[in-house]
Amino acid sequence: GDKAFAQFLTDEIKEEKKIQKHKSLPKISGGWELEVHGTEAKLVRKIAGEKITVTFNINNSIPPSAEEDTQEQQKPDEQEPELTSTPNFVVEVIKDDTKQSLVLDCHFPEDEIGHEGEEESDIFTIREVSFQPPGEADWKDTNYTLNTDSLDWALYDHLMDFLADRGVDNTFADELIELSTALEHQEYIKFLEDLKSFVKCQ
Repeated sequence: GDKAFAQFLTDEIKEEKKIQKHKSLPKISGGWELEVHGTEAKLVRKIAGEKITVTFNINNSIPPSAEEDTQEQQKPDEQEPELTSTPNFVVEVIKDDTKQSLVLDCHFPEDEIGHEGEEESDIFTIREVSFQPPGEADWKDTNYTLNTDSLDWALYDHLMDFLADRGVDNTFADELIELSTALEHQEYIKFLEDLKSFVKCQ
């Protein structure tokens, strides 16, 4: 059984490498520096008196619906549909002269993806906003968190403009999806390779 499994993985890795769009990770325009730690990616950009970091994790970033619909209608020789990774991402804006950072939790609404041609709508939304101590990995529940569900639209628009002024706009979000998708695929191939070595190990 293990032999057949290893053979299957070998073929699968070959196929995945064939369809791999990016041999190296795509860059994000606008002077963002990328750091990758396993499945977590961090983009950092410094502008006058501020540091902006955007963090996202590729785990569970592929919407589930894409899988189910395609299985039934797929003919054997058809290309599998491209999976797109749309991770939630957290934007942290730190101003040099304050001891706080403004943290905005953003995500890609599932139903928005792929409705191009409608009026200029944002492809991502801000879900929560909070002040946090700079560099904290976890949100502190004791800090007030603004949930945007019931937010005044004007205030929401200003928050979106605030992000756009710092380079986090639709173009950035598109490039983030591309980067995340490439990273996800790269990690998937690496996982298959590790699994193959594990299965072959006596």
